[in-house]
Amino acid sequence: MLEQMLTDIEIAQSAKLKPIGEIAEKIGLDSGEIQPYGHYKAKIPLDLVEKRQSKEGKIVLVTGISPTAAGEGKSTVSVGLADALTLRDRNPILCLREPSLGPVFGIKGGAAGGGHSQVIPMADINLHFTGDFHAITSAHSLLSALLDNHLFRPNSLKIDHRQITWPRAVDMNDRALRNIVVGLGGKNGGIPREDGFVITAA
Repeated sequence: MLEQMLTDIEIAQSAKLKPIGEIAEKIGLDSGEIQPYGHYKAKIPLDLVEKRQSKEGKIVLVTGISPTAAGEGKSTVSVGLADALTLRDRNPILCLREPSLGPVFGIKGGAAGGGHSQVIPMADINLHFTGDFHAITSAHSLLSALLDNHLFRPNSLKIDHRQITWPRAVDMNDRALRNIVVGLGGKNGGIPREDGFVITAA
């Protein structure tokens, strides 16, 4: 009788995580060189990457591939490849982009791999990770608010509100927000104009 296959989340939740400091040591970093985000996530400062550049390594780039019906695509292949290289006594470092919340809740699903070829903690990575997308969204929204405020008073730069190409941003696939009208609500509501949202990753 065949055993029931575990789902991605069941596999992720059953895995025993190692502290991020222990993972850092495997690539030659000590705890003072990383910026921890809890027990299992961390950032590596960019200046450290530049200091530690080596010509001995090789880069393998996994680019556009069509995912399977189950959603196995670039991330799953990349994680599986890193696992395979580790079993061959190599010392791979895997670099994946931060997942966008929109696809996570859509058909595509998360971007942390799948099955036994996934990065964990999967839920943390897929849902908020280190907060970078939130910071980008907030910064983008601030610029959008500044632009509309400038149009409202006194528009000293003489910006034509009909030719603005700067959209708003939200880390979500929300079809209803792609094309909207802002500035409604009377004389204190701003300058009525067409606007729209793009997903933060764009």
